[in-house]
Amino acid sequence: MPEPDVFDHIRSSCAAVAAVSTHVTIDEARIADLATAIDLSASADDPGQQRVGTDESTVAFIISLDAINFGSGYFPHLRKRPGKSGYHTIAASVRDLVADTGPLNADRLLRWTIDDTATTLGQVLDEAPIRELMQLFTDAWNHLGDFVDRVGSGSFLGVVDAADGSAARMVELLDTMPFFHDVHQHPVAGEVLFYKRAQITVQDLAVAFGHEGPGRFDDIGRLTMFADNLVPHVLRVDGVLRFSDSLLRRIEVCDDITIGSPEEVEIRASGLHAVELLVTDLAQCGIAMTAGDLDNVLWNLGADRRYKSIPRHRSRCVFY
Repeated sequence: MPEPDVFDHIRSSCAAVAAVSTHVTIDEARIADLATAIDLSASADDPGQQRVGTDESTVAFIISLDAINFGSGYFPHLRKRPGKSGYHTIAASVRDLVADTGPLNADRLLRWTIDDTATTLGQVLDEAPIRELMQLFTDAWNHLGDFVDRVGSGSFLGVVDAADGSAARMVELLDTMPFFHDVHQHPVAGEVLFYKRAQITVQDLAVAFGHEGPGRFDDIGRLTMFADNLVPHVLRVDGVLRFSDSLLRRIEVCDDITIGSPEEVEIRASGLHAVELLVTDLAQCGIAMTAGDLDNVLWNLGADRRYKSIPRHRSRCVFY
């Protein structure tokens, strides 16, 4: 029997949280209802899953974008492009940077400054939350430059080669950067693993390259949900997740739900476990879908007005 991998640990730790959660509960009766009602065709063009020039420049773009694919807790303060969300503002800005100035590389990322970040993303550093986010993005790219030198000998393709076709190995490599270390403690369930951005990096590479070459990961089907604040929100609006009254009140007044707090961990862990239950229910209906693919469906549903009109939880952090 194979040794448990990182995805086993993510699933088991989140199931352990869901079993003892007091702030968030799963209405399992609603799982079956959602399995028959969900629109599995929901999709959207993701600029983070599209090629940009050569294999090296494409991998550089995808990993660099996913290195700063966080900050949703700051997005109410972000100057967004017309008609675009916070994520799509950032993704479009990075694509424009590459188009205008050439591919990203380790040396460039190591020398990146907060002023470079603000200019690229069209932000002004005169507001504390935005300055804080721009500094975090800058730190993330500095970390990435060092990581690519260390793991890939200066090459982004070298980083993928080091994973040797293993999604689990790729997650473990990315975990050596501090902002990818998405591991927290629950007061009852103990250590909880999510690795949201490390997993989504694997998914983005796989989609961009059609699961071939730098996008080939033999265990891609092992990915879990990419635990953030939007998919649990979709599941809450659809009745699968139920939040305590006190937690709902905090969300409705836009109170920051501290990263790693029991409430925040229970939101993400219960959401992840609910997606696992939903995958099982869909399979029983004859629909084979991975947790990663189902996450994409649910995330894209979250752009609908029905979900956007209701406040979701915000956490200022580097994990989503």
